[in-house]
Amino acid sequence: MHAVAERYDGFVLDLWGVVHDGVTVFPGVIEALERLRDASKKLVFLSNAPRRAEIVAAQLDGFGITAALHHGVMSSGEATWRHLHDRPDEWYQGLGRHCLRIGPARDNQALAGLEYVEAENVETADFILVTGPRDLMSSAEPYDDILAVARERGLPMVCANPDLEVIRGGVRQICAGAIAARYEAQGGDVRWHGKPDASVYEPCFEMLGIDDKRRILGIGDSFATDIKGANAAGLDALLVARGIHGDDLIGTDGKLDGARIAERAAAAEVTVIGAMSEFVW
Repeated sequence: MHAVAERYDGFVLDLWGVVHDGVTVFPGVIEALERLRDASKKLVFLSNAPRRAEIVAAQLDGFGITAALHHGVMSSGEATWRHLHDRPDEWYQGLGRHCLRIGPARDNQALAGLEYVEAENVETADFILVTGPRDLMSSAEPYDDILAVARERGLPMVCANPDLEVIRGGVRQICAGAIAARYEAQGGDVRWHGKPDASVYEPCFEMLGIDDKRRILGIGDSFATDIKGANAAGLDALLVARGIHGDDLIGTDGKLDGARIAERAAAAEVTVIGAMSEFVW
C-alpha cells in the first residue's frame, strides 16, 4: 500500500478476501490499517455482507479492527434493509407483507425493525429475501424446487448479497447471488443490492467527506463486484489478487501473473491501476 497511499486521501475497502476470510484476519492487514491511520488517510469498509452495517462493524471489532482504524462501514445488507424500510419506489411499495427468507440462522435479524411477517413457506410468501444458502453449499441447485414455485407464483426476490461465491476458511461456497442469479435466469424478478451497483458507494462518500473522487481509491478482490463497482462509482480501483481469483492470478512461484490479470480485467470490462498479492503496507 505504501506505493500508492500518498496518491489518495480516502479508501473504500472490501472485507471478505481482502481483510479476512470470515474466520481469520489476514497477516499484515492491521498494520496496513494503522499505517493509513497514522498517515491521516480516511478509510471506510464496503462489504457485500447481507447483514446490517452495525453487525459487520461488531464483527470487525471482534477481529481487532476497531473504530479507531476506520471511518465507517457500509454493507449490501444495510442497503437492502434501508430499501425494505423506506420503500423508495413502486417496486418496493408493491411488495406484500409476507416474506420468505432464504438464508442461514446468523441472518435471522434481516427483517428486524421492519413491518414484514416471515412466511413459513414459498406457498404463503408475497416475496423472497435471500441472504445466502441455509447451509454450506457449492451449488444453488438444491433450491430449484422452491424457485420453481416462486417463479410460477410470480414472486419478486430481493438479493442482499450479489456475490456468487466466497472462500470461507479456505472452503469455496456459494453466496446469495448464486441463488438470485439462478432465479433471474429462470425468469424471476430480482432486485440486487450491493457492489457493483454504484449507489451503494454514496454512503461511503458521505462517511469519507471527500468531494474529489480522484482522491479516493477502491480496493477489492473481485473483478465482478469490487472493481466493477469502483469503476461505476467513478473511482480508481486496485485489485487484491489473493482473494476469490487467487488460484487464477497468482503463479506457482507465488508471484502475480500480470498478463493474466490484464486479460481477466479486459474480459470483465473493468480497469485497475494495479494489483497486489495481499492488502499489506
